[in-house]
Amino acid sequence: MNMMQTEHDRNYRKRFRNANIALFLGAFNTFAIMNSTQPILPNLASEFSLLPASASLSQSVTTLTLAFCLLIAGSISEVYGRKVIMSISAVTSSILAILSGFSSTFELLLIIRVLQGIALAGLPAIAMAYISEEFDRKDIPFAMGLYISGNTIGGMSGRLIIGLIANIFTWRSALIFIGVIGLINSIGFVLLLPESRHFIAKKMDVRSLAGSLIDHISNPRLLLIYGMSFLMMGSFVSIYNYIGFELIAPPYLLDRRLVSFVFLIYLTGTFSSTFLSSLSARHRRSHIIIPSMLIMIAGIAMTLFGILFATILGVALFTFGYFGCHPINSAWVAGIAKSSKAQASSLYLFFYYAGASVGGTVSGIFYQSFGWTGIVIAVSSFVLLSLVFLIVLTTKYNEVESLA
Repeated sequence: MNMMQTEHDRNYRKRFRNANIALFLGAFNTFAIMNSTQPILPNLASEFSLLPASASLSQSVTTLTLAFCLLIAGSISEVYGRKVIMSISAVTSSILAILSGFSSTFELLLIIRVLQGIALAGLPAIAMAYISEEFDRKDIPFAMGLYISGNTIGGMSGRLIIGLIANIFTWRSALIFIGVIGLINSIGFVLLLPESRHFIAKKMDVRSLAGSLIDHISNPRLLLIYGMSFLMMGSFVSIYNYIGFELIAPPYLLDRRLVSFVFLIYLTGTFSSTFLSSLSARHRRSHIIIPSMLIMIAGIAMTLFGILFATILGVALFTFGYFGCHPINSAWVAGIAKSSKAQASSLYLFFYYAGASVGGTVSGIFYQSFGWTGIVIAVSSFVLLSLVFLIVLTTKYNEVESLA
C-alpha cells in the first residue's frame, strides 16, 4: 500500500512539475504577445502620425476582443477539453504575432491585433480551470501564483525585448522576433502539458451553457470580484500604456532605449504574485489584498513628484501591489464557483481584459486633457472603488472570507 501510494505521489509530482512548466510557458506567451505593442506606442504614434490615445488602440482592440472571446473559449473547453483548446490558442497567436510585423498600415495592424485577441482567448481562463481541476487543493495557490508569475515575466520580457529591438532596428522586426519566441514556447507547451485526468466533458448544450453563465453573473459575490478585476486591470494598463510617453518628455527626457528598461519593474510583480499568493493559504484574503491596494495608491502618488527615482519606485510599488491582488482574486473565483469553473474564470478574465481596454482608453483621454496628473486621478479612483467592492464582499458575504 505504501509503495502504491509512493508511486502515485511520484507520478503526481511529475505531472505537477510538467504542468507548471507548460502553463508558465503559456502564460509567458499570452502576456508577451498581448502586450507586444505597448512598448512601441510612441513608435507607432510617430510613424503613423497618431495621438497617444489613438496609438493605444493597438492594445485596446486586442484586449477587448480577447475579453469577449474568453466567454466563448471557456464554454467550448467544457465540451472539447482543456489541452486541445489551449494548444491551438498558443500556436495560432504566435503565428499571428509574426504576421503583425509585416503590417504596412496601422489599420492592417489593428486587424491582426483583433485576430490575436481571438486566438489568445483560448488559454488564460482555461488554464485557471485546469489548475483547479488537476492539482491538489493545497497546491493550487502555489500553482496559480506561478502561472501569474509567468504572466508578469512574459509581460516584462516581451515589453523589454520589443522595446530594445524596436529602438535598435524597427518595431516590425521586434514583433516578428517575439512571435518566433512564442512559437518555440508553444511547442514546449504542447509537449509538456499533461492531458486532463479530472475533466468531465459536457455535451454542446447552448441553453445549459447560457444558464450557467447567467448563474455566474447573478452571483453577487462573483460580480464584486469581477468588478474588482475590471477596475484593477484598468488601472494597471493605464500606468504602463502612458509611462513611456511621460518618460521621453520633460522633465525626464529619457532616451527611448532607456525607457524600455522600465519594464524590468515587472520583476516586482513576479515576486509578489508568488509570495503573497502563498500567504493567502494562511491568512484571510482581505488581509493580503487591502494592504496591496494601499501600496498601489502610495506608489502612484509618488509619481507626481516629477523626480525620476521617485517615479520608478512608485511604479514598482504599484506593480508589486497589483500582482499581490490578481492571483488571489483569480483563485477566489474558482473557490466560489461550484460548477462550470472554466466559464466562471472566463467571466473573471472577461472583466479583467475589458477593464484593460476601457481603462486604457479612458485614462488616455485623461492624459491628453490633464497630463500625468489625469492618469494619477483616474488610476487612484479605480483602485479606491475596488477597495469599496472588497469591503462589501468581506462584510456582507463573510462566509467566503475563509482561508484559501
